[in-house]
Amino acid sequence: MSDEHIPLNDFIEYSQDEMLARAQDNYQQVKRRHSIRKFSNRPVPQAIIEQCILAAGTAPNGANHQPWHFVAIKSPEIKAQIREQAEALEQAFYAGRAGEEWLDALKPLGTNASKPYLEHAPWLIAIFSQKRKEEQGEQKTNYYVHESVGIATGFLIQALHHAGLATLTHTPKPMSFLSKICGRDNDNERPYMLIIAGYPAEDATVPLHALDKKALDQICEFI
Repeated sequence: MSDEHIPLNDFIEYSQDEMLARAQDNYQQVKRRHSIRKFSNRPVPQAIIEQCILAAGTAPNGANHQPWHFVAIKSPEIKAQIREQAEALEQAFYAGRAGEEWLDALKPLGTNASKPYLEHAPWLIAIFSQKRKEEQGEQKTNYYVHESVGIATGFLIQALHHAGLATLTHTPKPMSFLSKICGRDNDNERPYMLIIAGYPAEDATVPLHALDKKALDQICEFI
């Protein structure tokens, strides 16, 4: 293990006016990110997905152990398997397993057990968290795994949006079927989230409820 450091030589400093303009521009861009449930089957080059995953891999994480693994899925057969398994779980979820309060919260979004986008979208990206890493033949504990993978997932969603793709997060419970389908069925990894990525369908919609975001004074205070 090296404890050497090198100078920070790629930081770019902007004037405060430009900083504010860049922050405002980023906010306006991020505001256009929406979770959608109707995707086009138009193909998306793998090179675009690769760059977005590389961006996710730069996320800050515990001890730089990078406790994540991404499985980018374009195979129609594998996507069909994922849809079948996910919809089976969702049937039970919407039949009552979720509980009345949770189902009431979902009503404004119009979600249901049908998940055709799992087959229709060109890419599914399964994200796995890892409890340990192997280093020089030894197993080392990973730290802040949930937090680290959560940040990397956020980076990935932002990168996909910045590249010009629409996304949806999907977290069927339990997600153990993803481990088996993706060949990651081991005691070190667990599925964290499934990201659907592609172009929106021509009839894609956004629920009005999803546009209701809290104001700054509701989510932040300065002390």
